[in-house]
Amino acid sequence: MVLESNLQRILLVEDDAALASMVADYLAPHGFDVLIEGRGDLAVDRITRENPDVVILDVNLPGLDGFSICRAVRESYRGAIIMLTARGEEIDEVLGLEAGADDYLAKPVRPRALLARIQSHLRRATPVESSSQPIVVGSITVDAARRSVELNNEAIDLTTAEFDVLLYLAKHPGQILSRNDICQEIHGIKFDGLDRSIDLRISRLRKKLGDDPAKPQRIKSVRGVGYMLSIEP
Repeated sequence: MVLESNLQRILLVEDDAALASMVADYLAPHGFDVLIEGRGDLAVDRITRENPDVVILDVNLPGLDGFSICRAVRESYRGAIIMLTARGEEIDEVLGLEAGADDYLAKPVRPRALLARIQSHLRRATPVESSSQPIVVGSITVDAARRSVELNNEAIDLTTAEFDVLLYLAKHPGQILSRNDICQEIHGIKFDGLDRSIDLRISRLRKKLGDDPAKPQRIKSVRGVGYMLSIEP
């Protein structure tokens, strides 16, 4: 039996009671305390007030949709947000990532796949003891042990997924990394040529790092290849 003090809390925002119950029943034996919220208009307050380790967020909800919830909490909530999208609705995936979601899964939900995604995000979000020094690339400092980023000595708030992308780029400054390289590092799978999650995370990183999206100087694009973290400025 998992001790309650060791349970990690998940807020599942889902109005399908049967689905919510199934997911909660599956995750509970794996060490999670799953809290369920069926209304979108109540979710923002609960995420902000309860600060769960992970939020699983459906798109279509009564009161307020998942995209609006994600945008409302993204700046203050540092945990992982996994959105549930309708199968085949690529626009939902794109909109979810643009709103700040860390990941997405298509319905019908596959419990084992969901568990794997949750565990992956929690592993990345957990600081580890490390004797390694922070990585300094130009005006950017990335501390893997503290999972923190500074720009010109000012702290920058990043989501788990954004940090993972920047850390990987910072480990290879001045080196062109393909979308497949980044996808393998972040998701553990090959880039399928359609997934826009890497591009959207790069876009959000540029915004937070004050990089001109028209002529980026920090995270540069190499057309048809991928991205590179410049050693300057």
